[in-house]
Amino acid sequence: MRKGYLILFVVFQLSCFAQNKQVLYNFTSIPQSSLVNPGADVSYKFYFGIPILSGISGNLGSSSFSAYDLFANNGVDFNEKVRNVINNSSNKDKTQVNQQLEIFSGGFRVGGRESQSYISFGVYQEFDFLMYFPKDLAILAVDGNQKYIGKSFNLADLNLRAEVLSVLHVGFHKKLSEKLVLGGRAKIYSSGANATSTRNSGFIYTGQNANSPNLYNQVISSNLELKTSGISKFTKDEYDGSIPSDIARNTFFNGSLGLGLDAGITYYFKENLQFTASIIDFGFIKQSKDVETLTYKGTYNYKGANPIFTTVDKPEDVFDEFNKAIPRDTLYNKYTTWRPTKLYSSIQYSFGESRSDEECNCKGSVNRRYVNAIGGQIFAMTMPKEPYVALTAFYKRSIFEKLDFKATYTIDPYSNKNIGLGLSGTLGKLNMYLLVNNVLEYKDVSKANSLAFQFGFNFVFQNSED
Repeated sequence: MRKGYLILFVVFQLSCFAQNKQVLYNFTSIPQSSLVNPGADVSYKFYFGIPILSGISGNLGSSSFSAYDLFANNGVDFNEKVRNVINNSSNKDKTQVNQQLEIFSGGFRVGGRESQSYISFGVYQEFDFLMYFPKDLAILAVDGNQKYIGKSFNLADLNLRAEVLSVLHVGFHKKLSEKLVLGGRAKIYSSGANATSTRNSGFIYTGQNANSPNLYNQVISSNLELKTSGISKFTKDEYDGSIPSDIARNTFFNGSLGLGLDAGITYYFKENLQFTASIIDFGFIKQSKDVETLTYKGTYNYKGANPIFTTVDKPEDVFDEFNKAIPRDTLYNKYTTWRPTKLYSSIQYSFGESRSDEECNCKGSVNRRYVNAIGGQIFAMTMPKEPYVALTAFYKRSIFEKLDFKATYTIDPYSNKNIGLGLSGTLGKLNMYLLVNNVLEYKDVSKANSLAFQFGFNFVFQNSED
């Protein structure tokens, strides 16, 4: 049992990623930049993404240790490595995975040739996973309670949520003047599977009688709850379908529904001084399909010799007392989950006027085109315990008329040396982009705390003279 818990903790903790897309944000030569700011200053006649290939992102990392810490061939016993990881982690360390796959996307100008109004739309699939490192439970699983007489193990350390969903979205943005761009995006969420366990509490405590050291006082106070939607049927003995196929079917055609909203702004203090801000995924999902809530609530108090739960001793009476004190209940109530809301903002200073004779800037800038830009970004995201916050400095450069580059340096809870690089180029009508974070870690990925990439292909059309 201890080994099973240990493997579970290690697998979960080896993948984490925060949904900060700092390289993509305000990289307006990429149409997908409007997904992180619907008020981005972009301009086109129309565009469409190559289905399935217009936006693919993959992310992997850890907030407290790397794969090298566990699997390095350095002569250190694996169990000792695990203990070192647990000792160096805290219950505030986060494990988070976010994956997105854009199914299709597009956008077009509305209102005529001189219009500055645009509609964009699309569908993408997303997977979210968040788990705080359950340090007390990890200690208990690895070492047991023999060395921790008098310590209270906190059950609130168990805090996680996971979801697979699809998002149908329609956005509108308009350049109201040379200084101001506003945009918004409406979303319909369809959740194929959800698991939420974020409001747990309780403790496990073992005390020892000072006068009788062989007698113990063990207290387990439990207020545990796991809510699921779209999952319980897979646990039934009579289920004989394909779990991946059924989850995909639920995600796109038969999921629990919800609504969301994005909003964004771009404002020019001066022609070359720009401010942007956006709020992404302000929304909820009403979990109503195949819902099931498992609870373990109650208090168990054992006084006497330390009970040994083995098949040899057959302590049926102890098990019966425990099950009566902390029964497992199953409820079937609908519940509501809130999407992790993201906030972005940036300030950008542009310089170095282009020598091009062309007046049009297809990236949506004002009449004068600049080839360099520097600035800063801030990102924040809601989480169950405390917000995730990251700060980014960036440099952008238009290398050629249709080839743009962006470099970022980000400080976040996972790293203080996260360097990201992005390249966006257009060949004919085909736009291609590649964005990579934590490039310094690629020299030895086994020691990486996080790795992330995103790429895609779109066809972008401007007016014939652009």
